[in-house]
Amino acid sequence: MTVDGAFMWALILLLFSAMLTLIRLLTGPTIPDRAVALDSMTTTTAGAMVIYGVVTRQAVFIDVALVYAVLSYIATLYIARYLVKKRVGIACECEEAGT
Repeated sequence: MTVDGAFMWALILLLFSAMLTLIRLLTGPTIPDRAVALDSMTTTTAGAMVIYGVVTRQAVFIDVALVYAVLSYIATLYIARYLVKKRVGIACECEEAGT
C-alpha cells in the first residue's frame, strides 16, 4: 500500500465518520448532544480537507481547512455561551418561582 492509498483510506473513513456524526446531529435528544456532534463533524470535515489537500497536492485546501477550523472553534464557543445563558435563565426563573 502506498502513502497515497493510505491517505485515501483515511479520507474515506473520515467521511464515513462525518456521516455517522450527521445522523447523531439530526437525532440528538438534547441540544448539548447536537452541539458536540456539530463540533465533531466540523473537526472531521477539516481533517478530511487537509487529507484531500495532501492527496491532490493543492495547498489551498489546507488553508481553507485552517480557516474552517477557526470558525468552527468560534461557533462552538458561541453555542456553549448560549447553553450557559439558557441554563442560567432557567435557574433564575426557578428561584423567582420559589421552587
